[in-house]
Amino acid sequence: MPETRYAVTDDGVHIAHQVVGDGPVDIVFVHSFVTHVEMFWELASFEQLIRALGSFARVVLFDKRGVGLSDRLSSSLPTLEARMDDLRAVLDAAGSERALVFGTGDGGALAALFVATYPERSSGLLLWSGAVRLAWAPDYPWGMTEDRFEQRLRARAELWGNSRRGEESTAMTFLVDGERLSRDPRFVTWLMKMQRNAAAPGDLATFSRVWLSTDARSALPAIQVPSALLVRHGWPDSVVEESEWTAGQIPGSVVVTVPGEGEDPWFGDVGDVARVVERFVSSIQEEQEGFERVLATVLFTDIVGSTEQASALGDREWKRVVEQHHAKVRSLLARFRGEEIDTAGDGFFATFDGPGRAIRCASAIVRSVGSLGLDVRAGLHTGEVETIAGKAGGLAVVIGSRIASLAGPSEILVSQTVRDLTAGSGLAFEDLGERELKGVPGRWRINRIVGQPA
Repeated sequence: MPETRYAVTDDGVHIAHQVVGDGPVDIVFVHSFVTHVEMFWELASFEQLIRALGSFARVVLFDKRGVGLSDRLSSSLPTLEARMDDLRAVLDAAGSERALVFGTGDGGALAALFVATYPERSSGLLLWSGAVRLAWAPDYPWGMTEDRFEQRLRARAELWGNSRRGEESTAMTFLVDGERLSRDPRFVTWLMKMQRNAAAPGDLATFSRVWLSTDARSALPAIQVPSALLVRHGWPDSVVEESEWTAGQIPGSVVVTVPGEGEDPWFGDVGDVARVVERFVSSIQEEQEGFERVLATVLFTDIVGSTEQASALGDREWKRVVEQHHAKVRSLLARFRGEEIDTAGDGFFATFDGPGRAIRCASAIVRSVGSLGLDVRAGLHTGEVETIAGKAGGLAVVIGSRIASLAGPSEILVSQTVRDLTAGSGLAFEDLGERELKGVPGRWRINRIVGQPA
């Protein structure tokens, strides 16, 4: 078994990870919810797959925060943004500058969001099936209704890690392989042991509800790295259709069919899976062109009523107040890892690699400049940002600017995309309905931040 080490995230969480192989290409596995990096090696088919991949690549494995050998959760829920930080910390600790990100199960949403946000850290994207959302919606018919979700969660929690009902639990856990795997006593024993060691029933409920509220669809069009979705030949038509839909949302993505029926890549003929991955890796050029478009959250702020205040205070005093305002804003941008793009008069334009940090930065700015007797308004949107003449531009920037123009004093408005990508973060929103944005096609749903984010 490879050595288990720990990466430390910005917020002090320890993430257990392992590195296998020494090939010229890095592959990082983003597993579905329940993992245990050491106990997975007790599963022969898993070891066969990782050893096969390790023959031509360096494979990075890790447990997400809250499961396996990583730190357990505190009171906060594991947001996609926090999990992106976990993945980035693991890559840093493993010495990986760029990796092929391989997402399986609910790890696909995190994998897709990561490569869209950090193309410079991603050489490609592989998704094992195409689920980037769990909940049913009128425009997402493959999802699960809330009633069905709660029913299934209660049943799984009752069976979780229960050795006496291991066969029944196995059949429920694996929708495709369940009946076959439940007839293998050794696998059932391993699975029950792994469940008990990887997570408690309460963790199962927490992570499952976070997955139910996750929706990474809006990130798919911004993915610019080579991408492919892997599906098994024997999977149900609905699962294949979902994968084909997801592939259609990612520019240049393809669907690759792998022989067999295995629900996870380490079931069935793992040699077929390894060969498909090796062909995909070999198709990625060693040196990729620099990416000029990334998924980012844009923030616009400006002082409300600045003209009137400047007139009342006079030029010298107003200049002093504006300088203090700028110092406070720049300090908070640095604290929340925002990048200042432009400053025009009394307004700021900045970008962030996560919407949650952008919202908290905006809230901190509103509170901080209040001590100067100033009211600031802010607008945020997450979308594809282009580099134009050395500066960030594109439709996403225009949308963020237009949303900011709708805000009132000390008000923070965000697009629906920002709200979707911060599901489970504890942020509170008020739906203001759809609005027209000047110069932007269509109508856009706007939300107001309610309360003061921590």
